[in-house]
Amino acid sequence: MKSSTTNSDPTRRTLLFAGACGAVALRVAPAHALSDDEARSLIDAVVNDIHRVINSGMPIQAALKEFENIFVNYADVQAIARSALGPPARTASPRQLRAFTDAFSGYISRKYGKRFREFKGGVIQVTESRKRSRVHEVRAIARLKGREPLAMSFVVSDRSGKTLFIDILIEGISLLKSERVEIGALLDRQGGDVDRLVAALNGTG
Repeated sequence: MKSSTTNSDPTRRTLLFAGACGAVALRVAPAHALSDDEARSLIDAVVNDIHRVINSGMPIQAALKEFENIFVNYADVQAIARSALGPPARTASPRQLRAFTDAFSGYISRKYGKRFREFKGGVIQVTESRKRSRVHEVRAIARLKGREPLAMSFVVSDRSGKTLFIDILIEGISLLKSERVEIGALLDRQGGDVDRLVAALNGTG
């Protein structure tokens, strides 16, 4: 007569194997929370790239392309674009969202790239990073020649699965909130048509 222990061995081995796999998974994929140092490291890299471009002496069109590369590399472009578009993002087709995101990326890079070029000869100094609810705020001071220093803040999140910035505040004015108003007004002028909005953005900024 076979023992019941023998009959249960496959089941026991399966349970032991599953338990071991679960333990390994917990060890190799622990829950991770974004730290102040990680948020600051991201913005240190952003600032270094901005300095590189504004002090390079490259032609304006090349500089604006570099600013777009910085935006694409370090910002959560999809989240920013969807937020700027507002409620129409929920009804736009995937094709329209992709086209809008691409157009918005170029528009925002041209618009703010031109502003960053005014920083030539100055320096952006990162000062601190602190957690704010589910995001991190990295503060900086822009010291410009012949002008009063500007307070800047970068809002950093890892909700996309990567550490990226989702907003910039200059003297307390949010880029994201400002652009939500601008994009909303531009969309109204295009009769609420996202395709026409994309065409308008491609010629703006």
